Amino acid sequence: MSNALASFDTVQLVALAAAIGWASGLRLYAVLFIVGGLGYLHWVELPAGLAVLAHPMVLAASGFMCFVEFFADKIPGVDSAWDVVQTFIRIPAGAALAASVFGDSSAAWMIAAAILGGTLAAGSHLAKSGGRAVINTSPEPFSNWAASFSEELLVGTVLWLAIAHPVAALVVLALLVAFTIWLIPKVWRLLRAIVDRVIGWFDRSHASRS
Repeated sequence: MSNALASFDTVQLVALAAAIGWASGLRLYAVLFIVGGLGYLHWVELPAGLAVLAHPMVLAASGFMCFVEFFADKIPGVDSAWDVVQTFIRIPAGAALAASVFGDSSAAWMIAAAILGGTLAAGSHLAKSGGRAVINTSPEPFSNWAASFSEELLVGTVLWLAIAHPVAALVVLALLVAFTIWLIPKVWRLLRAIVDRVIGWFDRSHASRS
């Protein structure tokens, strides 16, 4: 490993890459703003590949988008539309950020980190977007708010663990991945059942008018 990464050992770098990748699937802009803010305040010496996140212009952009996403994610329907758009942003960004953690390392480390980060971002994003679509079948907004605040708390906790307690972060991420693998098929089966019921309702409504 390069001397530029001397403040992070290999386990810490792996934990940070995995945490950033996973968290990007839920709250990409919060990840950018939190990590960049920690570097800007000199609370954490960021790996060289992530140092650009601490630049004031980048912080201003990520902070603004974090503000927009905070409110968009609390509005039923809008949150799902936002998730659809973010599918094309969160996953590649999670891969790129994870690779950037190893920016001063060999190409093999960067590619491995990109695969890890992109996969984790895809899993967390699919679980989030599918779960939100199911929650949006309920007319009340409180479940959306609870889910949104829980995601924000989880993102902050995972990032903090990755920096302060990397081994614990890896254990938590392993549990979250296991939960995601269990959850995604159930969520998508439920969504399919909801779509089938809606189609059936339209078919019956059309038949009754004929």
